[in-house]
Amino acid sequence: MHPMLKPALRRAWRGSGTVQFGVTPAHAVKVGPMDIATGCFLELLDGTRGMSLLRAEARALDLNDHQVDTIVARLMDAGLVDDVRAGGPEADALRSRADVLERHRPDLASLSVVHPEPGGGLRRLAARRSMRVQVRGAGRVGAAIAAVLSGSGVGRVEVLDGGCAEPCDVSPGGLPASAVGERRDSAARQLVRRSFPGPAPRSVQPVAGHAGGEPGLSLIVVAPRDGLTGYVPDPRTAEPWIASGTPHLYAGVIEATGFVGPLVLPGGTACAGCLDLNRRDRDQQWPRMLAQWQSGRRTAVQACDLGLATAVAGLAASHALAFLDGELPASTGARWEAALPLLDWRSEQIGAHVGCSCGAGGHTEGVRTSGAGTAHDTMAG
Repeated sequence: MHPMLKPALRRAWRGSGTVQFGVTPAHAVKVGPMDIATGCFLELLDGTRGMSLLRAEARALDLNDHQVDTIVARLMDAGLVDDVRAGGPEADALRSRADVLERHRPDLASLSVVHPEPGGGLRRLAARRSMRVQVRGAGRVGAAIAAVLSGSGVGRVEVLDGGCAEPCDVSPGGLPASAVGERRDSAARQLVRRSFPGPAPRSVQPVAGHAGGEPGLSLIVVAPRDGLTGYVPDPRTAEPWIASGTPHLYAGVIEATGFVGPLVLPGGTACAGCLDLNRRDRDQQWPRMLAQWQSGRRTAVQACDLGLATAVAGLAASHALAFLDGELPASTGARWEAALPLLDWRSEQIGAHVGCSCGAGGHTEGVRTSGAGTAHDTMAG
């Protein structure tokens, strides 16, 4: 092990005997009591020394081997130490690509803060490169989500959409102006390739199943250009995903209202069918209105403000990445909404309906992910 204090967390002395790592309450940690010798020892934790060399150099500070091991263990328990050689073979392969790793420095720093175990950040970053995600929609929201996922290291990002790109599809984080007139799916694939750090990932053609050794989908992000089909998703469209156990996340903008969620874990959290049944229970006129909205003439231009679309795309991509990294984001079984002009994000928990065939009714409690780390003492409590 070559321990290194996580550089993403700023360090400051609170007094003569306590050091605080981090600024924000969510990740700040106080460590003490701390004497001068221990404070000097912290400067040695830069990832260039193994434990044997650390013990040897610490003797000059009058710290014995037991004290060194205790200090390092305490810092590890607090989530403050990284191991520059940990992470496994995939992480080693990523370390060998200095140009790619340099692009990912901010992502890696963020992951090291979120995941406390040594090497956890690089391990997750490397794991993303073997994942396959499908984004349904290549408008202002969907294309930007695909670009962010690819730029964040997800190795295989498919984008499904029809027709040709129009001027209203163009956005700074999505399709460029040069894509107008091109097929949306083709333009989105080019965007994904340009966004990926390093050599372009191997092209993946959309497939219905997992035949031919193709890896299964880790996640489907549903972000259609028509916000109604994302806000009020058709349960029939999601039936194959429920049957195959494929997680899927809804996101989009409708009538100047942005939304992210729900993230559906088939059989564990509420699905599109649950959402529909819950609405029918609350409002007897809902089926009548929905039929009119779906069969009526669509508006020529969606009320999809560029700033709001970009915010939704960023939030949706962050939720997707958190899930891919082994966590359960706040959109799991819930929907987050914000409407212009106030943009006050609010969440609505979506309960699984006992009458839905997805089987999630009564099974929403206790959903966990295997990648969740143990809690540690922070200022957040």
